[in-house]
Amino acid sequence: MNAKRLTIVGVALSATAAVAYAQLGGYTQANLSSTATGKSFLQVINDLNRLYLYPVDQEKLLRGAITGALGSLDDEFTYYSQPEDNAIDSENLSGEFYGIGVQLVAANPDGTGGKIDNVFRTGAASTAGVQIGDVFVKIDDKDVTSAKLNEIVRLVRGKQGTTVNVTFARDGKPYTVRMERQPVAIVSVEQTVLPGNIGYIALNTFYNEKASEQFAAAVADMKKKKVSSLILDLRDNGGGLLNAGRDVADQFMQSGPIVSLRDRSKRTQVFGGNATNRATDYTGKLIVLVNKNSASASEVVSGALQDTGRATIVGEQTFGKGVAQIPTTLPDGGKAAIVNSEWLTPKGREIHKKGITPDVVVKDTRYTTPPNLTGSGVTPGAKVTFTIEGKPVTVTADKDGKFSYTGEIKRPSRSAAQGEAVVDLQTDAILKKAVELLSK
Repeated sequence: MNAKRLTIVGVALSATAAVAYAQLGGYTQANLSSTATGKSFLQVINDLNRLYLYPVDQEKLLRGAITGALGSLDDEFTYYSQPEDNAIDSENLSGEFYGIGVQLVAANPDGTGGKIDNVFRTGAASTAGVQIGDVFVKIDDKDVTSAKLNEIVRLVRGKQGTTVNVTFARDGKPYTVRMERQPVAIVSVEQTVLPGNIGYIALNTFYNEKASEQFAAAVADMKKKKVSSLILDLRDNGGGLLNAGRDVADQFMQSGPIVSLRDRSKRTQVFGGNATNRATDYTGKLIVLVNKNSASASEVVSGALQDTGRATIVGEQTFGKGVAQIPTTLPDGGKAAIVNSEWLTPKGREIHKKGITPDVVVKDTRYTTPPNLTGSGVTPGAKVTFTIEGKPVTVTADKDGKFSYTGEIKRPSRSAAQGEAVVDLQTDAILKKAVELLSK
């Protein structure tokens, strides 16, 4: 993230921090022991090192203290990222890294493990024959069947030209491939033209420094194809860079504020200035698709276009993240994300914990509810077999004779060609409704 993007918000943070210190005071290295609580903190650290039965990992101990300090605010959007996680975030934000050319999702119900969600045609994984649904078993010599997803990503990525051995399981049968890490560019925009010459652009994330230029290129392509109208799909887009959200909204607005920030002193200022009237803007009929996972910058865009009457919003009530964070890189390589302002729509609406209500409410039908079965009373370790949708499913009872099964959530199909959208009007009620509205 470049400095210019941070400055607009960062100035407000600096002023706020100065006021907070003057009014409330704060701990420094010199005065940490000046209060009973500060003394208690130091004593606990010292007592752990002096008395604890097992060796103490000093780095883990202090990072736990940082996590606890930010967690005490009970604010899910103010948090600490470990250095290794922050390194992955930085790569994702830059939009470029070296890897094998796949997208991953968690393999296990508890969010651990890794499974292939998409394989890009130009990557090493495609050449090696890796397929959607393959499950990570080992990376080099490390078992990753229950590893955190970020750990799997970290092990797969590396320096350009280096190799990695990955053991996958396909239908329960393992196989191992050796792949060379190659450049991977994150393409956050997918597009196609729907029946009736309706343009369709899906923006998957704003957490990409190239999102603005990728989106502008997609809009230019739609104009070149002379589409009759346009659908902007922001479903499942959890947000990212605030300036990227502003840039996307500006592609459809010619004047007026897009989003404003309000700090703790209730001072409000327009973020990034008013919308500008440019020849590259799309001025035709527009519908924006949202669902319950549309958050943050996605709500900036949908809120601005709804307030100004520029677009019809179709779908589900959005998530409701109406606050902006300042990310601070720490000396250990970690990151502290600190909420420092709330944002407002052009009409001054606060959407935090409320969300955006669509103009036309339609349930997202792309995801089906998976079967979820639990039971007990069988012999510990016994195999229990069910037939679900015509297929046998076997689970193993635990030491108490209990067993459970959670089916897999059906995910929308994705193209193996980055930038190419795959849609299904028959199973996608929100998109189908949007097409009907534009076809009238």
